[in-house]
Amino acid sequence: MKTVELLAPAGSPEALDAAIAEGADAVYLGLKSFNARMRSANFAYSQFEGALRSLHSMGRKVYVTVNTVFEQREADRMYQLIKYLEALGPDGLIVQDFGVAAMVRDCFPGLKLHASTQMNIAGVRGVNALSKNGFSRVVLARELSFEELRDCRAGTNMELEVFVHGALCVSASGLCLFSSYLGGKSANRGICTQACRRYYHYDDKGGYYFSPNDLQLINRIPCLVAAGINAFKIEGRMKSAGYVGTVVSAYRLVLDALAEGAGEEKLRSVLNDAGAILRNDFARPKTEFYFVRGSSGAGQSTGKNISPDWLNPAQDGGTGIPLGAILKLRGSGAGRQALIPLGPVLPVSGDSVRLHAANDRDRRSCKITAVENGDGPEAGIWISVPEGFEPGDMVYLIQAKLMSKRYGKVILPGSYRRTPGRDKAPDREIIVPRAKIAAGGEGLAFPQGFYVAVPRVEDLFILQSARPIRVILALNRHNVAKLLEKGPLPFNKGEIIISLDPYFPQGDELETGDMIDALLREGYRQFVVNNPGHFSYFRGVVNSNTALGAGASGGRAGRTRTLGLIAGPWLYIFNRWAASFVSSLGADFFVCPLENNRQNLEKTIDTQYRSRVFITIFAWPALFRIRENLSGVYDFARFSGGRDEEFRLAAGEGGTCVYPERPFSIVDKIPFLREAGFGRFILDLSGGPGGKSGPSIKKNQYRDLMQSARNAVPLPDISRFNWKDGFYQEPLVQEAETI
Repeated sequence: MKTVELLAPAGSPEALDAAIAEGADAVYLGLKSFNARMRSANFAYSQFEGALRSLHSMGRKVYVTVNTVFEQREADRMYQLIKYLEALGPDGLIVQDFGVAAMVRDCFPGLKLHASTQMNIAGVRGVNALSKNGFSRVVLARELSFEELRDCRAGTNMELEVFVHGALCVSASGLCLFSSYLGGKSANRGICTQACRRYYHYDDKGGYYFSPNDLQLINRIPCLVAAGINAFKIEGRMKSAGYVGTVVSAYRLVLDALAEGAGEEKLRSVLNDAGAILRNDFARPKTEFYFVRGSSGAGQSTGKNISPDWLNPAQDGGTGIPLGAILKLRGSGAGRQALIPLGPVLPVSGDSVRLHAANDRDRRSCKITAVENGDGPEAGIWISVPEGFEPGDMVYLIQAKLMSKRYGKVILPGSYRRTPGRDKAPDREIIVPRAKIAAGGEGLAFPQGFYVAVPRVEDLFILQSARPIRVILALNRHNVAKLLEKGPLPFNKGEIIISLDPYFPQGDELETGDMIDALLREGYRQFVVNNPGHFSYFRGVVNSNTALGAGASGGRAGRTRTLGLIAGPWLYIFNRWAASFVSSLGADFFVCPLENNRQNLEKTIDTQYRSRVFITIFAWPALFRIRENLSGVYDFARFSGGRDEEFRLAAGEGGTCVYPERPFSIVDKIPFLREAGFGRFILDLSGGPGGKSGPSIKKNQYRDLMQSARNAVPLPDISRFNWKDGFYQEPLVQEAETI
């Protein structure tokens, strides 16, 4: 059997010890900044250097997570961090930001790049685009079926890594804006507040409608190994050492059996043993998610109000073994105790529990300091709890003292030292090179003015009442069919820009290619691309007066206008280095990310490049993008959060999106933007109240909106998103040592 890597999380030195003792081939860990788990313990620099030294002496690998986006003002710090890492030689950097990729590719080519699952690579076109641009491994998106994983493997020589165990996001990988929209705590910055796991309600009903179960693919390891997947990743840098050790031991057991050539009967026994081990991982109920897409509960709704097996609205999403709901309370302060029912698992003093209040009003973890049996009619057990919880609130066991193992230390006293020459502050005088943005956009007809994005061809007729300079239309079956009918439209081909969806799974690649090829043959030449894999569809599509090369289906097209590619907001250009990378892929223009703020935009895009930038000034941002069609699962279209936030559920054949009822708007800031040199503005109606079932916005509403934009009049009841305040900034950790 070809060697397969078992990759474990190390959110702390203790978790690192557990991972290595139980047989992980490699670990991934973060330092004190620029990683997607900023709330885990992470590693001080001396700890990291000691770990790297020890693990390399054991023949194990270390991957460093630098998997968040960075703002332009942080470019020097990022450069210093990567320079530091290059000097030490970890086995790879796991990155999300194209800016980090460009910095490594251009300045530190000795480092290996691994594309984080946050980069949203879900198909072979995306994999190969990164392969051509300096990456050696891709961590594939988690929403893929086995057939899609196998097709990716067959279509590339790149190393492929997949998640096999741990917590899931309900949103497509790397495409969640919910936490950021609610207060700037962005998943793209490593401080997600897990809005998906909150309690939501509609009418007089409520539930945890978007809180998924945990992934477990232990029984699928044999077929994944046979398919040629290179590395199996366990999620959990926020988890305890006990969790890490338990999960690693189970997957190690199966991989060792496969390596030894275990027969069918032996393998079945090993899988049963591994499954038994995983029952003690203190996590949520398990799912195989989309692995067998199309079977009952695994990716396609099977009927009205039948949830897929990874969603259970009645379950509060708490991690751990359920001990039951609080029956009674007594005492106060440090002497506060809760009575919980007797069950198959009984907590003892020293165990750790998590309390989850009904309706999600509070969640807290604590260690039990006192346990007492209930007497007489009070059948149950009293445990110490903090103030603030009531009868009916749930209690979960998240770490059992008696089940904890003591592992040998990976970071030995002799290795716990700074690398010679690394004990001084970084060189502040170092000259950080400036990223170069490739030339582009010359001769393309994207005039200054207002651009309006709509989800359906039918919406184009509404836009006649206040005609924009161009329209942006979503690429989907319905719209392509309408455009190919060649019926009368209020806008000609040169005025229509086609926008590709950011979630681009392997299963959709062929159909997407066919639609793009058909549009190219018809003379459509302006596209918004939102995924690295999208660029490959336009390779060979050349300027006017020249025939197209073979398209996705092998067709050719005649003479037509120049191709124009716009990098969409989901490519997350938060810094000049990211703009450099994306422009090298073939983007002529850029759309400012929806999470961005004015200060960072102006720092990122120098004056000479601002004519190539589009700014979204109005939108209902897609907060979740779910691959599941939930129209047959949930019978509501609107729902509310605990702080009276209002949201909409738009479900259909292509999946489900969650939108806020309050739109994002900066239409009143247009004069300032024009003064700064920006002149192309997008009003995105794609997430409008009508959604897929009707007009995205009514004609009179649209006309009023355009009038407000043209006159720069503030709109009522809107959100500024992060435009003014930027990303939420965690309090800076005063580190005792520097890079």
